[in-house]
Amino acid sequence: MRDTRESLLLLVLLVAIAFALITVDIRGGEDSPLDKPRTAAQTVFGPVEDTVATAVDPVGNAIAAIRDSDERHDRISTLERENAALKHRLGSDDRNRARVAELDKMLKTAGRGQYGIKGAEVVAIGAAQGFSWTVTIDAGSDDGIARGMTVINGDGLVGRITTVGPSTSTVLLANDPDFTVGTRLEKSGEIGFANGQGDRSLRVQLLNGKAKVKKGDRMVTFGSRADRPFVPGVPVGEVVRVDPSRGDLTRTVQVRPYVGFTKLDIVGIVVKPPGTNPRDEVLPPKPAKKPVPKVTVTPSANATPGGVAQ
Repeated sequence: MRDTRESLLLLVLLVAIAFALITVDIRGGEDSPLDKPRTAAQTVFGPVEDTVATAVDPVGNAIAAIRDSDERHDRISTLERENAALKHRLGSDDRNRARVAELDKMLKTAGRGQYGIKGAEVVAIGAAQGFSWTVTIDAGSDDGIARGMTVINGDGLVGRITTVGPSTSTVLLANDPDFTVGTRLEKSGEIGFANGQGDRSLRVQLLNGKAKVKKGDRMVTFGSRADRPFVPGVPVGEVVRVDPSRGDLTRTVQVRPYVGFTKLDIVGIVVKPPGTNPRDEVLPPKPAKKPVPKVTVTPSANATPGGVAQ
């Protein structure tokens, strides 16, 4: 009787332990504390179990077939992941090709203006609704960058260097409300001052209130004394609106900047100014106007001078 009672207690204890382990295993999920012991046991006993099941249990063969199916599904999933990774790499390659084209465009712009530049990458942006429109670039004093240098890209004027660290610098963008740069109109040479207006067009005040200016006119930087903070001839933008003249001493125009300030990536810091003022040479060539076809009407041979056919 005693042995029977002890055996019963032992059985109840083992069942309780089994339920406890099952509960811990289920709640633990992938991080179950039983995962490592289970793996070790599977390593030791797995081959033996597989051999026995294959030999004596036909149901085991069906389970093996299902397992193989799962493995095939896993292989398909792996191939799908590899395909997605390949597409991602191709996308990255496309992006790299776009960056190479952007760099090439910037080098051509620098070449036309004879600017000596140091290339850099935008690594951070400032808050657009904060104190200023700024970006951080990965070039600093260790790269020969100094405060007050002009920053350009392949499209034109980006801004100027305001603060410099050993390996990074801050660029105040040309669309910042505190940004001012001297400008000069293409061909006419009319001088003005451009101010940033955030996400709107630049506001340019021409010093000549009677200056002849129209939509589509282009302007470049006038240049600063000793070429800081601005070198001359950098494309600024294109006139999109001429405000009405009220007889003031100055005239105001709105200018769409060439540079997209919200998508900056690669920029160039002008570390060596041009030997001579490039004036309008850096501006891109204007697109050729398409000729308007002329329609010639040949009068009918039977038409009278009044235009009525006989």
